[in-house]
Amino acid sequence: MNTINRVAVIGLGYIGLPTAAILATNGIEVIGVDVNQRTVDAVNAGQVPFVEPDLGVHVAGAVSHGHLTASISTPRADAYIVAVPTPFKTDRSADLSYIEAAAEGIAPQLIGGELLILESTSPPGATEHMAQYILDLRPDLSLDGADSKPAILVAHCPERVLPGRVMIELVINDRIVGGITPDAAEKAKNLYSVFCKGEILTTDAVTAEMAKLVENSYRDVNIAFANELSVISDKLGIDVWELIRLANHHPRVNILQPGPGVGGHCIAVAPWFIVSAAPEEARLIRTAREVNDAKPEWVFQQVLSALELLPPAAEVSVLGLAFKANIDDLRESPAIEIAAHLAEALPSTRFNVAEPHVAELPAQLLGRSNVKLVPIDESVSRSDVIVVLVDHDDVKAIEIEQLEGKVVIDTRGALRREPVLNTLDA
Repeated sequence: MNTINRVAVIGLGYIGLPTAAILATNGIEVIGVDVNQRTVDAVNAGQVPFVEPDLGVHVAGAVSHGHLTASISTPRADAYIVAVPTPFKTDRSADLSYIEAAAEGIAPQLIGGELLILESTSPPGATEHMAQYILDLRPDLSLDGADSKPAILVAHCPERVLPGRVMIELVINDRIVGGITPDAAEKAKNLYSVFCKGEILTTDAVTAEMAKLVENSYRDVNIAFANELSVISDKLGIDVWELIRLANHHPRVNILQPGPGVGGHCIAVAPWFIVSAAPEEARLIRTAREVNDAKPEWVFQQVLSALELLPPAAEVSVLGLAFKANIDDLRESPAIEIAAHLAEALPSTRFNVAEPHVAELPAQLLGRSNVKLVPIDESVSRSDVIVVLVDHDDVKAIEIEQLEGKVVIDTRGALRREPVLNTLDA
């Protein structure tokens, strides 16, 4: 197989940019491609347009050494890694339009022999869909050299990293590589071995796609159990955090922690791809999604109940908007859903939103006169109801004395001072 010297990474988001940076740090010439000119300009200046520990060092170093550049247009390359969004539609089936747009940019650059990798979290068959989309644009190419047409090699390699630890886990985590052909899987494995120190496991493309969805759905089912426990415990007057702490003393029990819902692109979205692919069979996975999707409404009702007992001028502190602690990633965040629902339902109530990792309110909250982005201490001090939606370190640092005389709705257990026996990060 010919050597890969030049890689184009399509999509410079939370996965694409770290992947581009780690390849470039290891001596590969990388061109990052993104539709956002601000992102392109930031990368070319050696800067990172979002929060991810250690990523800035990698990007700055790779750019300064000339190994990483960014562009709006798709260049000629030996390999292409597609890391674009795959949201779901209103019917919760996958929207593959971003993958198709990436394919349209790649197709004119191909001559045969290139490696194309889809990294985006995708439903079963998405990699083959991307391959066929390109072949429809380039009927002079093939996947296997049939009819003497030059072949392209197409594979799926799902990311499996935790935000806040991406640059570490890109290196140490095992990877799954699924090729449409065995040659594609092997060539993709060789590329990822440039930086991946974990085991790289090869399979077919559909199995690789399904593996990522199964990993996320497993997590979703377990989180749903914890979220359902929190609702049941509230009805029975039980402290769910104490309940889980005690139950987790069992040597074979490790219950996750409940929250206001489930966010992020992967866990909140991937299970629906399985449900869409097998709607009659995916009963447990569907139920878990419904439990987690219903949790924001339950939190909303908790806040309404608290405000009914307070004067009309009572203010509400909303602590956290990100989908998990200590990051600025707001994708599919239940915290935003809750905050937006409250602000719309209670236009005369002031909501003091504190999110230390963003500089401005997200689109769902912009333009609402009753929503203000303020520092954490101010949010707590001036509010009568404290709603903890994200367990940022800054939130957990709030002193108990600051909460005296206030109604606290802590969906994350962030303000508890007892240790929670749980080894998994939900």
